[in-house]
Amino acid sequence: MMADAQGLLVAHGELAAALVDAAERIAGVSGVLVPISNVDCSPEILRDRIRAAREPGPTVIFVDMASGSCSFASLSLAREDRDIAVVTGVSLPMILDFLFHRDMELGPLAQRLVEKGRASAAAHVASGVSHADQAVQD
Repeated sequence: MMADAQGLLVAHGELAAALVDAAERIAGVSGVLVPISNVDCSPEILRDRIRAAREPGPTVIFVDMASGSCSFASLSLAREDRDIAVVTGVSLPMILDFLFHRDMELGPLAQRLVEKGRASAAAHVASGVSHADQAVQD
């Protein structure tokens, strides 16, 4: 039997901690997600933080952006270990889906999470809004 995947959230500032807190409150599941911030650390220290937080076994590292220190540190670890999947553009719907599907194989799980993130993004524009209200300021 495959072990359930661990989730690490690596993000700028306090975003990771806020996402973990929100997901745990909504899902009623705790102790599965580990928030990791890049505050006050070099790329090497961030990589060490991620490595130290990770337990052996399948791991999904959620990252806030597809580039930058959080992504680069996470991807460098994934290149060394086939039990790590990195999912960028983290969102609350992705994390919630992860909490309830952690028993899946790592590859299909990572793809499912990306699809969940895409499916949850939407734009809602109120009808009857004047063109002036829609103008974008430079």
